[in-house]
Amino acid sequence: MAEIFNTMSSGDLLAISLFLIVWLLFEIIIDHTGLRNSSLSGLMAHKRREWMLVLAERDLRMIGTSILAGLQQGTAFFASSTILAIGGCFALLGSTDLVSGLYADLPVNTEFSRALFEVKVLGLTMIFVYSFFKFGWAFRLFNYCSIMIGAVLQTNEATSEIRRAQALQAGEMNIIASAHFTAGLRAIFFALGYLGWFVGPYVFIATTGFIVLVLVRRQYFSRAQKILAGKL
Repeated sequence: MAEIFNTMSSGDLLAISLFLIVWLLFEIIIDHTGLRNSSLSGLMAHKRREWMLVLAERDLRMIGTSILAGLQQGTAFFASSTILAIGGCFALLGSTDLVSGLYADLPVNTEFSRALFEVKVLGLTMIFVYSFFKFGWAFRLFNYCSIMIGAVLQTNEATSEIRRAQALQAGEMNIIASAHFTAGLRAIFFALGYLGWFVGPYVFIATTGFIVLVLVRRQYFSRAQKILAGKL
């Protein structure tokens, strides 16, 4: 571990520390504080519960299952994409000599360090691994949700209270699955900001700030959020 830190300058240590702190704080604020209720994801969670309550009163469940199938397909697509990204990172580790030549041709004052470059690529790989696990778990939870939907009794088999309770259980499973999917997608966005580190630590800080601004705008100030909040 000490050898890894020795390969980094003070600017690199500052940039990666800010990156991790900002990501962690963003996750806490968006997912674990009162602000989550007014975010785009929080407002969509209410719609997911409404979806399941409406589904409980329908005898035909094909509409709900087809929507869920679409969610699973999207999750599987991103999970597959992160696997390809991980493979690309490992391929990049084997092309360090080629990359050093590219750095030499760039019109920037950046001294190439083979050890630091490999540390950066390994960090990027870890982000994609984290993202894959989030998408993989989200896919499985969506699968559980589909089973729970199938377990919701028909209108002639149980009282409304029993059906609503079963539907809300499925809704909560759906919300948890969507939270893991969102976390995986958020990791991909932060991976884009992480790419700034390959140019330099201060570019890394700038790209991290830009990604946070984009994510905050989408969660709280986008047209989609205003539609769900009834402001449009």
